[in-house]
Amino acid sequence: MIRTGGLPLRAACDADPAGRSTKTRAQCRIAVIIAAKGGTVADITVGDCLELLQAIQRIGGGKTTTSGYFYHLLRTIGVLGADAPSTVRVFGTTGQVSVEQLIDRYGIACRPVRDLLVDYLRERQSTVDYVTLQRLAGTLGKLFWADLEHHHPGIDSPRLAPEVVAAWKQRVLTRESGLSTLAMVRAFYLDIAQWAMAEPTRWGPWAAPCPIRSDEMSRTKTLRQRKSRMDQRTRERLPVLPNLVAAVNTERRQAAELLHAAQAARPGDTFTAAGQTLRRSVLAARDGGAKIWSEDPTGGPRLDLTFQEHQAFWAWAVVEVLHHTGLRIEELCELSHHSFVQYTLPATGELIPLLHVAPSKTDCERLLVISPELADVLSAIVCRVRGDDGAVPLVAAYDYHEKVWNPTIPLLFQRHYGGERRPITPPAVRRLLNAALVKTALTDTTGQPLRFLPHDFRRIFITDAIMNGMPPHIAQLVVGHRDINTTMGYKAVYPEEVITGHRAFLARRRALRPGEEYRTPTDAEWNEFLGHPVDCTTTRSMTGVTRSGEGTWCGREHAAGAGRRATSCPVGRGGGQGRDPGLAVRGRGRRWRAAGAGRRVLAGPHARRREPAHMPKLRV
Repeated sequence: MIRTGGLPLRAACDADPAGRSTKTRAQCRIAVIIAAKGGTVADITVGDCLELLQAIQRIGGGKTTTSGYFYHLLRTIGVLGADAPSTVRVFGTTGQVSVEQLIDRYGIACRPVRDLLVDYLRERQSTVDYVTLQRLAGTLGKLFWADLEHHHPGIDSPRLAPEVVAAWKQRVLTRESGLSTLAMVRAFYLDIAQWAMAEPTRWGPWAAPCPIRSDEMSRTKTLRQRKSRMDQRTRERLPVLPNLVAAVNTERRQAAELLHAAQAARPGDTFTAAGQTLRRSVLAARDGGAKIWSEDPTGGPRLDLTFQEHQAFWAWAVVEVLHHTGLRIEELCELSHHSFVQYTLPATGELIPLLHVAPSKTDCERLLVISPELADVLSAIVCRVRGDDGAVPLVAAYDYHEKVWNPTIPLLFQRHYGGERRPITPPAVRRLLNAALVKTALTDTTGQPLRFLPHDFRRIFITDAIMNGMPPHIAQLVVGHRDINTTMGYKAVYPEEVITGHRAFLARRRALRPGEEYRTPTDAEWNEFLGHPVDCTTTRSMTGVTRSGEGTWCGREHAAGAGRRATSCPVGRGGGQGRDPGLAVRGRGRRWRAAGAGRRVLAGPHARRREPAHMPKLRV
C-alpha cells in the first residue's frame, strides 16, 4: 500500500467511484514517477505529473493512457498543495494571449498601422469577450490590412484610394462572412473618427473617411429571410415539444428501471424491467461495479445500462430546464447550487423561489421564478450530483468565450467522466439532445428527422409566453434581452393570431355603427344585388351589403383599406345563408360597377360610383 504519511492512497481510490482499471492505472503512474524521481509520494510535484504526461504523449499514448486521473488522486490526498490547479486539463489549453500577439501573427509590414490596430483592440478589449476580440483582430489584421498589403505593397495609411477600396470589397464579398467583415471595418473607421474628437493628439492623425457607406450594409432582405426561417422552425417544433418532453421522460424512467433491476441481479441472471428481458453480463475482470452491462438472451449487442441511464437522465434534465426557462446554452451550463435564491413578498410574507442567472451574453444578471415543474427537475438534479457528504461537488469549468478556467463552483450540470468530476459542456448538451431525438423518431414536415437546437427552446419559450398573455416587456426581462425588438424577433407569428386579431378589430369597428342598420337581405334583394356585381373599390376586395337610410355610399365600411371585407356583410359574419360572396364582386375576372338602369361599365381608379336606379336602398 502506497502511503503519504496521512491518508492512504488506496483509501482515496476506494472512496472514488471510478472503475478499478482506471484506479490501477493511476497507481502505476504514481509508481513510475517515484521510480524515476525517487523519494515518496509526498515528494511528487505538479511538474512531475506534467513531465510524465508529456512523455506518454511523445511515445504515442492514446486517450486512456494519457488520463490525468492520477493527478486527481494526488490532489485529493493533498500531495500537490492547495495552490495546484483543480485539474490537469488546465495545462492543455492555450488560454489568452496579448493584443500584440493577436496582431503580430498576421505579419503586418507597416509598423505605424500595426501599432494603430494594437491600440484600437486594446480600447475595445474591455467591452468584448476574448473570442470576439480574436475575431476582431483576425478581421482587421488579416482580412483587411494584411490583404491590402499583399495586393498593394507599400500602403501605409488608412486613407484609401477609391480603386483600392473597390478591389478589396470585391475580394471580401466573395466570402460567406463578407458583410460581417465590412461591418467590423466600418466600425473601426467610425470609432477612430469619434475618438479623435475626444483625443485629437492620439487618434486625430489616423482619422480618415470611412470607405464603406451605410447603404452598403443593408441586410434587410437577409434578416427577413432569416426571420422567416426561424419562425418556421418554431412553428414546426412548438406543436411537437410536448411529445419530446414525454418521450425523454419515458426514456429516463425506463433506463432507470433497467439499471436498478440489473444491479439487483447477479452476473449471468436474467431480469425483466421496462418491458424487456435481459441478462446481466458476466465480466472477465470485475470492475468494481463502475458499469453495469447486460445482453439480450436471444442475441444482440451488449448494452451499457449505466451509460444509457446517464444519457437518458441528462437529456431529460436538459429538455426540461430549457423548456421551462428559455435559457441560453451557456447559461444552462453555468447554473450552480448557488443559483437558488428566495424572495419574500412584503404583503403576504410568502416565499418565492427564484433562479439566479449569471451574466453571460449581455453581461446582465436576472432572476427567474421557479415553477413547481422546474423545482422538481432541479431537485432531481441536485439529488443526483450530491456527494456522500450532502454537498454538491466543486468542479472547474472552462469558459469558451474568455478562454480561461473559472474557479471551482458547485455546478448543477456535472458528471463523473475520465475519473473526475467534469461540467457538462455546450457540445455535450447538443449531443444529448441529438441522441434523445433519434430515439423519439420525430420528423419535420418533409419527413426528415426533426432536429432541436438548444436555442430553439428559447424561441419556443418566448413565443409560448407572449401567446399566453405575458407582456412583451416582461418577456424581455425574463429572457435577458436589452432590446424589446430582439424579443419580438424571437416570437413566431401564427396565422391564428392574425385571424383572431383581425376578427376582433372588425368586431370593434362594427360596434361603432347602429345595430338597426344590420339585417339579412331578402332573397329578392340578394338576387337583385347579384344581378349587378358592383365593386365599389379600385381593388379586388369583397364588400358587404347594408341598408342605408340615406341611400349614399358608405366610406366607413372600407376604412380598413384594400383587401378587407366590410363587417356589415352577412357572409362575413356567417349569416349569408350559403350564398357565394364571390359572385357579388367579380365577373369573369373583370371588375364592374353599375352605371345606370340595366347598364354596367368597367370600374376604374377615376370612375364615378353610382347606385343602380332600380335597385333597393342597398349599399355596397
